[in-house]
Amino acid sequence: MAAPPVTPPASQKPSTLGGSATATRQGDVSEPRDVSSASVSGASAPVTVAVAAGDGIDSEAPRSAPGQFDTGLALIDLLGMSLARCSEPELLDALFAALEKQRGGWLITANLDFLRRYYKDPRMQVLYAQADLRVADGMPLVWAAYLQGTPLPERIAGSSLLKPLAERAAREGRSVYFLGGNGNSAEGASSMLRQEFPELRVAGFSSPWLPVEPDDAAVEPTRQVLTEARPDIVLVALGSPKQEWLISKLRRSLPAAWFVGVGMSFSFATGEMPRAPSWMQRSGLEWVHRLLSEPRRLGKRYLWHDAPFGIELLGRSLLARLERARRARA
Repeated sequence: MAAPPVTPPASQKPSTLGGSATATRQGDVSEPRDVSSASVSGASAPVTVAVAAGDGIDSEAPRSAPGQFDTGLALIDLLGMSLARCSEPELLDALFAALEKQRGGWLITANLDFLRRYYKDPRMQVLYAQADLRVADGMPLVWAAYLQGTPLPERIAGSSLLKPLAERAAREGRSVYFLGGNGNSAEGASSMLRQEFPELRVAGFSSPWLPVEPDDAAVEPTRQVLTEARPDIVLVALGSPKQEWLISKLRRSLPAAWFVGVGMSFSFATGEMPRAPSWMQRSGLEWVHRLLSEPRRLGKRYLWHDAPFGIELLGRSLLARLERARRARA
């Protein structure tokens, strides 16, 4: 079947980016130095460039919005992206508390590649800023947060979130829709989790073909299926940024549902793609396992783009901490 035409969102004027380190609570508003707005997929979302500790190191950093409502979670700032400072149980508590109030949302589990794209590409800044919550799915982000003096309790990986989220949904009678994945992995993951948690309500599963930046025509069949299924939680496993472009199109049709981008999680759950051993996940070496598993697909991204950016991130985070210490002594 021929691919439908894709209308990409208007690109944004590039900005000068830099490092910053802040900690706040969701719902707090900083006094902005400058505000620019851009439109993604027909929706408007602000990107605020704000004064924060550490700005003197470079110049300015894009700041992601804290979300549409206050989840009560504390936030930190990492190169302009706000991240929830919480543990996995605290994250689930916030998500299911919102569901209890019939408030949907969008959760991004951001790894180093997410942050690199956010930092380098103004269009990604606007896209990722639309999410209501972002958590650190990647040890380099956890290390950077520690170095800049705003430590995070733990890494919250989308792949690791699958089972506890399904267990909580089963316990609270919430329905889950499995969207994306390779081949039959959406069906396989839903079946596996249903076997482990018999009370889990599976609202459905599908693996539609979609372009990287789908237009309304490409999204419409999936929108119709989801509005009929009316799930409480939609797990979207299409990889980034495709899954984020899709969620930005779908979320308005299901305002009471939570959308969670989970990348390769369905394939990990079914065993189609082996995940790194726990010790590699804890030590920040999971990327090595992924690289050895898929060298052709991931080699350039990990070695050419992410590795240099990771070094830059850690350096900027340490400099931000030293700069704050210098200012405190002045």
